[in-house]
Amino acid sequence: MTFTQADHDYMNMAISLAKRGFNTTTPNPNVGCVIVKDDKVVGQGFHIQAGGPHAEVFALREAGACARGATAYVTLEPCSHYGRTPPCAKGLIDAGISKVICAMVDPNPEVAGNGLKMLQEAGVEVASGLLEQAARSLNKGFLKRMEFGVPYVIAKLAASLDGKTALQNGKSKWITGPQARRDVQTYRAQSCAILSGADTVLTDDARLNVRQEVLSADSNTLENNDIRQPIRVIIDTQNRLTPTLSLFECHSDIIILRSELDKVHNWPHFVEQVCLPTANSKLDLNAVMQFLASRNINLVWLEAGATLCGVMHEQGLIDEYIVYLAPKIIGEGGKGLFQSHVLTEMGQISELQFTDCTQIGTDIRISAIKK
Repeated sequence: MTFTQADHDYMNMAISLAKRGFNTTTPNPNVGCVIVKDDKVVGQGFHIQAGGPHAEVFALREAGACARGATAYVTLEPCSHYGRTPPCAKGLIDAGISKVICAMVDPNPEVAGNGLKMLQEAGVEVASGLLEQAARSLNKGFLKRMEFGVPYVIAKLAASLDGKTALQNGKSKWITGPQARRDVQTYRAQSCAILSGADTVLTDDARLNVRQEVLSADSNTLENNDIRQPIRVIIDTQNRLTPTLSLFECHSDIIILRSELDKVHNWPHFVEQVCLPTANSKLDLNAVMQFLASRNINLVWLEAGATLCGVMHEQGLIDEYIVYLAPKIIGEGGKGLFQSHVLTEMGQISELQFTDCTQIGTDIRISAIKK
């Protein structure tokens, strides 16, 4: 089907709406919907949080009787199954929508074309594929989990201009400026989980939570105005963590991954210990990824030290790298970004593709993905 410029404009509007759910929809995808009749927008909406109404429901509520005979632009195929909410495809049919244009088919096996089929069988004209790549970028984590059974992993790294993350004695606060650290909070807020290791928690006494006071004023919150805290997942195979650490001062879900349960300490109610298989005396990171996917975790923000980041990199488990470069030189003896095996041939080097380079305060944020 050939799409008009107006079709592109309305779908772009739906994509912009979907982005407003970045901080709150997990584990559901971000979806936007725009309803148009006689070249006029009569309804629009986006999915706010799991368990609540989907984007189409909000758009239909706003459109009211004007929905009959209108066209709906949706960033993801309308759902066709009963979950915590009724199927959106049925809602569009009952409202009298005559045409549905969606950016992409939903890879969720419970939908996977069934929504479009339901619409077609009810006499609704359907089309898909409009601005599909832009729509896919809305839900990198959801799509990775649905299509490959593992979450999408973004590694956050901060370094001086000469690639050092800390002084030789381990001190690293602060390499980057306050604007960069605020930017990190935005990424944390959009993630389903923050993955780190015991070394990072112990060295930095890290909380690894989302701090509302450093988020931008327009950052989205849940319907009750709370910040959605990502699950903090800490690898601690040597059982070195204790409940007295600052990590546990924020009473949001924490999963500690171990090879053996810690039966010494009394852990807070929001802490879960999970034992996973080991490989070469280390936690099997592929098993970690599969476990996180089984908990409906789509997007993982990896905020860890050189050892864990190095192993994740070598095993090809990182999808995207976000590096904050500070205009500083640490020099000889500083700690590097990755601890990994020594390479002997140029052909062994992993090649990445730059996707973005933006100045954040005094620092530069560079984004790269695997080729």
